[in-house]
Order: sequence, then C-alpha cells, then structure tokens
Amino acid sequence: MNRSKNLFVLLAFAALALYPLTASNYGIDLITKIMIYAIFALSLELLVGTTGLVCFGQAAFFGIGAYAAVLLSPQTDAPSLLWLLPACVLLAALYALVVGALSLRTKGAYFIMVTLAFAQMAYYMVHDTPLGGGTDGIYLTLKPVLGSLLDLDKPLTLYGLTLVLLALVFGFLALLLRSRFGRALAGIRVNEQRMRATGFSTYPYKLAAFVISGGMAGLAGFLFAVKDGFVNPEMMSWHLSGAVLIMIILGGLGHLRGALIGAFAFALLQEFFKSEAVFGAFAKHWHLGLGLSIIASVVFLPRGLVGVPGQVRARLFGRRGMQEVGHEAV
Repeated sequence: MNRSKNLFVLLAFAALALYPLTASNYGIDLITKIMIYAIFALSLELLVGTTGLVCFGQAAFFGIGAYAAVLLSPQTDAPSLLWLLPACVLLAALYALVVGALSLRTKGAYFIMVTLAFAQMAYYMVHDTPLGGGTDGIYLTLKPVLGSLLDLDKPLTLYGLTLVLLALVFGFLALLLRSRFGRALAGIRVNEQRMRATGFSTYPYKLAAFVISGGMAGLAGFLFAVKDGFVNPEMMSWHLSGAVLIMIILGGLGHLRGALIGAFAFALLQEFFKSEAVFGAFAKHWHLGLGLSIIASVVFLPRGLVGVPGQVRARLFGRRGMQEVGHEAV
C-alpha cells in the first residue's frame, strides 16, 4: 500500500515536471498558481490534519509573506532571492509565533475565533493604513533574481522554482511526520489529555507546529506575490482561509497527498465552472456550481478524494479491503 502511495506522489511530481513541454503560457501560469495553493494547503494540513488544530486565520501568514515580498523589495534594483525569500518566511513565522503563543491557550471554537481575530487584525492593518496601499494594494516593481541563474520574471523559471519548493515542502513534512515530533503531533490530535498523562508537555509541540505552518504559508504568499507582481488585502481575508480549509477537506484530511489533490481539485473546479465555453452566461454564477460540488464530495466522499481507491476496493472486495491500519502520513 505504501509503495503505491509513494509511486503516486512520484508520478504526480514527474507529470508536473514534464507539463511545461506541452503547455501554453496560460497553462503554465495556472499550474504555477495551483502549486502555490498546494504549498498553502500543506501548511494548513500540518495543523488540521496532523495536529487537530482548526485554524481559521491561515490567510494572515500567507498575506504577510506576500506583502513582505513587496515591501522589502527595493525600487531600483532587483532583490536577491537568497535574502528576500527567507525574510518573508521568517516574518510570517514570527507572526505565527505571536498568534500561536496566545491562541493555543484556548481550545475548540475559541481557538478558531481567536485565530480568525488575529487574521482580521492583519487584514485591517493593510486595508486601512498606507502601509499596504489600502484597498488598492501595491505592485512588485522588480521581481527577485539569483544572480544570472534565476530570473523570476520569466514564467517558466518561476514554474520550476515553485515545483522544487513544493517538492521540498512535501518531503520535509513527510520526514517530519515520521519523526518523534510528528508522532507526538499525531498523539495530540487523537487524545491530548492522554499525551499529557504520559509526560508530554503538549503546548511546545503545538506551538512549534503552528510556527512551521505559518512559515510555510508565508512561503506560498511570497511565491504568489512574485507570480502576480501585485498584492492586495484580499490575500488576508477570511474567505481565503476558508478556501484552503476546503482544499484539504476535499482532498482528504490526514494525508499530505490529500492536500495536493485537494488544491488541484479545488482550483480546477473553479476554472471549470468559470468557463463560458462550457456554461455560457451561467458561468458568472460559478460559486453555485463549486458549492454544490463541494457538498456532493462531502456527502459521497467522507474521506475526501484520497479515499476514492479505498471506496472502490470496498465495493469490489468488501469492507475488509477498505480497512486502514494506523494514521497515514503521506
């Protein structure tokens, strides 16, 4: 079973690597955006699917990474990727440290509301002050470079960098979840009181996971700002936090590959229902089609898209073929 899952992941990354050979400029831009969303979804999967912390403020870290990419970039010379990318990730992680240190003292619905409140604070900081350009947003004048090796103003170069970073984030999380730290997070998700009874201080583990998650969301925000060359306050809105939560639910909670599948499924469903070639004038009501699709997936695919093979096996071979042993990390 694990071999087939690893094979699926390898084939998926191989397909993404080969995609530009036959893709149009629009296709490259679209898949770049989806891969950025996949990094964003993986960051939330670490909290929700692994640790059991339902965060509704993930867009704040995404937006901080994006705004940092623009605000820290000089207006006259192209910034170096070597310092700009780590700076954006660090700033997002620092805000996550502050938010996590306070919000993790609450639980359940209170935790959700506190994380949402901190996200809205960040939203209004850029929406209502000159710092973030207000509702108009701000433009990234010069995109980062790495000497003469990488120029992120070229769509194919940005596609390649995004793919490499997605693979690194996925690999890092896969190793993290197989470590003692990852097993502790899984234990917290299942029964935090029992973990405390066995001698684990769960607060530092949850805070570390929160900070790592925030840094990864900041990485996704940095890439999104570089891709579009523009940021606005909507990147920090609760709508985006809700959208990335839907991605990981759609793909299947508790699975890293589910976050990948969910990001691609969500974005491609959006493109499908927005298509005037398919739906004509009804395409302007694309939210309705997307919402109905998500409702149908929750009803008919309770384990998400990643659980479809198990459901097929159950139909063919009975319930025994569907049983899963333990928590799946990948």
